[in-house]
Amino acid sequence: MRSAKVITMVTFADTTQVSPVELREPTCLTASLSPGLRRKKRLWQNAVKHIIIQQELSAQMGVEPARKIFVTDTYMDEINRQIRNKSLRGVTKRRSSTFRVHPSQARGSTCTQNSVSGSFNDYASDADFFVHWGHTIRGVYIPTLRHTFKSRDLEKLYQQHYSHQRRNSLAITNVIDAVAKLHVLVLYLALAPEAVTDTLRGCLTGIFMMLAIVLCVTVLTCKDSVSPRWLHYAGLASWLSQTTQVLGGLVYGLEKDPSWYVLFSLFATYTLLPLPLLWAMCAGSLTSVLHLLVEIVRYYNDAMLLRKVFAKGLLYLGMNTAGLFIHYLTDHAQRQVFLETRRCIEGRLRLEQENQRQERLVLSILPRFVSLEMIADMSALEDELSPHEFHKIYIHQYKDVSILFADIKGFTLLSMNLSAQDLVRTLNELFGRFDRLADEHHCLRIKILGDCYYCVSGVPEPQRAHARHCVEMGLAMINTIRSVRKQLNFDMDMRIGIHSGSVLCGVLGLQKWQFDVWSWDVGIANMLEAGGIPGRIHISRTTRDCLEGTYKTEDGHGRDRSEFLLKHNIETFLICPQEERNQVDLIVPTKIQKTNRTWNPEIPLGNVIDMNSILASFTNGSLPNIWQSTSKEINKRIQHAIEVQSSDRMHREHITPLTLVFKDTHIEDKFSQMRDEMFNSNLVCSFILLLFLMAAQALIPAPRLLPAILQFSIFLLAYMLLLLLALAEEFKCTPAALQYFCCWIHENNSARNLLTLTAIVINFGLVSTDMLWCILTDTGETDVVDKTNTASRPLTVCTYPEAFVLSGVIAMVTCAVFLRLNSLLKLAVLLLAMAVYSYLIHLTFLSLTRHDMLHRSHYVRRKGICILLMAMFIVAVFYNGRQWEATARLDFLWRLQAQQEVEDMRELREHNECLLHNILPVHVARHFLDRSKNDEELYSQSYDEVGVMFASIAGFNEYFEQKEIKHEGVDCLRLLNEIIAGFDELLEESYFQYVEKIKTIGSCYMAASGLAPDRQASMDEWNHLSELVLFALAMQETLKEMNRHSAKNFQLRVGIAHGPVVAGVIGATKPQYDIWGSTVNLASRMDSTGVSGHIQVPEATRRILVEWGFVLELRGEIFVKGVSERQGKVRTYFISTMRSKRANTGTEGRLGGRTGGRMTLAGVVFGLVQARNKEKIRETNGGFGLTPCTLQC
Repeated sequence: MRSAKVITMVTFADTTQVSPVELREPTCLTASLSPGLRRKKRLWQNAVKHIIIQQELSAQMGVEPARKIFVTDTYMDEINRQIRNKSLRGVTKRRSSTFRVHPSQARGSTCTQNSVSGSFNDYASDADFFVHWGHTIRGVYIPTLRHTFKSRDLEKLYQQHYSHQRRNSLAITNVIDAVAKLHVLVLYLALAPEAVTDTLRGCLTGIFMMLAIVLCVTVLTCKDSVSPRWLHYAGLASWLSQTTQVLGGLVYGLEKDPSWYVLFSLFATYTLLPLPLLWAMCAGSLTSVLHLLVEIVRYYNDAMLLRKVFAKGLLYLGMNTAGLFIHYLTDHAQRQVFLETRRCIEGRLRLEQENQRQERLVLSILPRFVSLEMIADMSALEDELSPHEFHKIYIHQYKDVSILFADIKGFTLLSMNLSAQDLVRTLNELFGRFDRLADEHHCLRIKILGDCYYCVSGVPEPQRAHARHCVEMGLAMINTIRSVRKQLNFDMDMRIGIHSGSVLCGVLGLQKWQFDVWSWDVGIANMLEAGGIPGRIHISRTTRDCLEGTYKTEDGHGRDRSEFLLKHNIETFLICPQEERNQVDLIVPTKIQKTNRTWNPEIPLGNVIDMNSILASFTNGSLPNIWQSTSKEINKRIQHAIEVQSSDRMHREHITPLTLVFKDTHIEDKFSQMRDEMFNSNLVCSFILLLFLMAAQALIPAPRLLPAILQFSIFLLAYMLLLLLALAEEFKCTPAALQYFCCWIHENNSARNLLTLTAIVINFGLVSTDMLWCILTDTGETDVVDKTNTASRPLTVCTYPEAFVLSGVIAMVTCAVFLRLNSLLKLAVLLLAMAVYSYLIHLTFLSLTRHDMLHRSHYVRRKGICILLMAMFIVAVFYNGRQWEATARLDFLWRLQAQQEVEDMRELREHNECLLHNILPVHVARHFLDRSKNDEELYSQSYDEVGVMFASIAGFNEYFEQKEIKHEGVDCLRLLNEIIAGFDELLEESYFQYVEKIKTIGSCYMAASGLAPDRQASMDEWNHLSELVLFALAMQETLKEMNRHSAKNFQLRVGIAHGPVVAGVIGATKPQYDIWGSTVNLASRMDSTGVSGHIQVPEATRRILVEWGFVLELRGEIFVKGVSERQGKVRTYFISTMRSKRANTGTEGRLGGRTGGRMTLAGVVFGLVQARNKEKIRETNGGFGLTPCTLQC
């Protein structure tokens, strides 16, 4: 049985320390960044930030959901700028106030700041969700009746989301109504004993009281069975009850005038009853019109009473206008909160998809058992890890395994006869079949090397019959290649070598990560394949012993065909094609052929990259793709959020129940700095109410005309000044200083509250001054004889004080119009107004009582009803304001949550792009990122002028053999990792931007130049080949530096060739970018036949390099396998030095390199662990709870 152990190694880079203070928020990846910057700039900083965040989370986990949130000034400036700019577009088709991006304003105001690039990601425009989003004029919202969601499902979820709040509002309305009826009934029984005999009136009043109570109890107790539609009907029933009472005259007071009750009914219809805006407008208008018609019919002969009716009509119109604005703006705000909730859930879903994508990307590099072990290890040691430990590498050691190497004979000729697309398709299909065979025969595919395929049995799970599994795998591969040979009608076969022993496996380097295996036994298996026979399986004695006679074998004579096998005296054998085996094998091709007709090979990265529906929709706000791909899942999650009452939970955790302020003072401060995008609308609506109040007072004037005109002028001018200060930034003609002051007011909560209170005081003052004139002009006479005939008195506010009360109620509604005003401040203002009004009412009715002693009880009853009316409105306005404030604060929390999801999403995307760029070159990755979702074409590209380099560390295999004998193979790989990482870091230099690492093969480093199509047109024809040679020279210098540090004497043996190649991506589960062609084979032979410490090139390559200033020395003519058989010996040269500066052309200004650091694969996996932990914390918070984060620009 094999044993396995994990060896954790740390590279030299572990000594690097990064201070958290130096961290900067990474900007979004854009096309303007160079590929090197994309690959390296952010990973280290992101990794450190992940650790810092996780440490904060760990400190709070196990206690309660995290509450500490930091909101930067830049974040608030961005929100305020977006709200400010929105009004400039007229038609409001905007993005979320958190995420939409607006052009900068060219204003003189210093309040306007430059937008931080990439601070927020574009989401779908809010307007795209609505049937009609509405209009704004100079920042004032114009209500629309079609402000509903286009999607019926989304509209249904919205109604369901707020059904709980609307049930409570309906209940509160009916409680207020029932208490009011009870209060009026008590007043009548106490002050009008004759009313006791009116049995019918008492019974009907009791019935309507019971109806209100029944409605209240029903909606509260049957909340699970009452749908939003039935809530509308319940609200309609409540309105109908109130309107019936008004028209029937069942609720008397104010001289049998139910105007006070009409005003309450109108306010409740718009703000408390769960009615759609159209229903509320129809109901409010109908109530007003019917009541006015009844009164006009009753008083059409009395001009004075008709003036009362017209005055009340103006007040009703004012109440309907205020109700319309309040209903629309409240619904607008609630829908905005709902969209923020949806956006947060959408970001959450995308985050999960990005997590899954990252896991699949990691699994495309690492086998599942390695990645899961790394994740488990990092999760267990999470609190102990520090930033410098990101440079850990994980090496696994396995014993009792078998290694299979397989190479396609005739592939070079095949690659010359097939087009690039056909070649890549053939390889993808062939290796896809091999991957399926590997799964069936308990083998793990390690890597594809051009046309070479190798796998291991016994990793990760121990396999007692590992040797037999490899032999079965080899036989199946031979049958498969024969089937393909028949289909292509081309002479090709498989040469297979198998050896048994032990391996070390893992990932080395900083670029183009690929899981690989190393050991002396791996080298033997490779040599067995190279010295094998096409169509046969070449095995070692060790493997034959492990087979225990299962297969008949014969002498392989491998030492006759391989110098390596001869030098190390390795005895080899061939698996005999027994007759029984042949009969079985005859069945296999049939199965394969049958499978071929029903199985299509997977597209590389097809299950990893679906960028149009995820990344493209995320970055471009592509609404159709969002709805097509995730809409149903988002709606499902919204439904779940409603069921678990996530908003209620967020409210409990972050908002103080009584005062509705945030528990975190930092968030409270930032919330107060956020612009109120409805402030202009509120102020204009308040001004409209002022005009209605003035018109009503003109019909029922004060006793003296001049003071009334004076007060009208003063209050009107004061309000015009308020409007100027609030709307100055909406007019470009206003001075810059005034615009700046206006901007400051909008973004300063105290200044905004001062303007709000001033507007409220103006409306209250307009109403109160008339009554003050009545009190001041009262003579105090008590001559009953002269003044008991009230009908002969002129109609003024003094003789009709109820007009003062009704106007005062409209002034109270001004508080409700300003939605963002703190509910406790509203309550304080309302209580103060009620105290002042009550005192004035008391003095007024006291005066009326002195003048009319005969109706004293009537005046007392009217005074009681006036106070009751104000109390009803205080409760209604306060409850409405409290609801809206809670909505606004939840909106802010959801914005923070959604922004946090965006930040996490951005970090994951950067990690994923890094992973993708470490699998594919940048231009190939861009191809997959930009391709259509349904584009199933394989990536392939044919090049005519490409440089290919193979660089081997001469003597490293012998060094590894010696170390492995001493059980020091891990230390050897640690050194190899440092060398490869050093080579990878060279690629970060901007001068080598045309050089692309392809892969490493043991201690051999493969790179190519001139592969990016978009670069070829912009550079000299063979400039990239010059850079490739310079890269090889730089590698030699790097290795010398490594030798000085490690006291070794390794030398680099390099082979370079140029010519046509075919590039492509093959493999679905483990996608791999590779290049094929005779040029690749020639470059490989230049390396294998080269001399340590030299760079060998063929004649054709020499001619180009000479033109670029390189000095080359003739080596002579050598035999090159695969070339010399057809063309004879190849003349080769060694590159010695440069004699001119032409090779340095264009290097100035580029040799500075690119800033930043790299992270090993372990670091990326650690980032994945962090993302998983964040997801778990969200799940513990109901899936949508806030976690500690820093929202930065």
